[in-house]
Amino acid sequence: MPADLTPEVFLERFVALTVLFCASGTGIFGAIHEGMTGDPSILLAKSVLDFLTAAIFATTLGFAVAAICIPQLVVLLVLATGATYLVPLTTALMNDNFAAVGGVLMLATGFRICGIVKFSVGNMLPALVLAMPMTAIWLRFVGS
Repeated sequence: MPADLTPEVFLERFVALTVLFCASGTGIFGAIHEGMTGDPSILLAKSVLDFLTAAIFATTLGFAVAAICIPQLVVLLVLATGATYLVPLTTALMNDNFAAVGGVLMLATGFRICGIVKFSVGNMLPALVLAMPMTAIWLRFVGS
């Protein structure tokens, strides 16, 4: 740990990094998508991005960055396992709308990473939860 990094600053950065890895839109969407479809491609792409990001932050936080994989694994496994229980309750249209919302979140994340537009992706995460119930309500009361 560098001499100018106080324990308070270290803890603040470590917690922020843990939240970044565990609660990212790509991770949440990827875990649920894999649980519902069995397609790990989004999580594989996220793992490459997380590895590169962790390598950058490891220059200031050291080996402690490696410990972030434990809460991240727990969060993503819980989401993926929970999604397997949702599959029997969903329709193809509900899955398509969920995938569309996830695509918009990943696009917003890409714009944010590139510095084009500073979307608040965290504020968009509830859309993932609302996509399927809103589709079911729409189909029930409005029809196709």
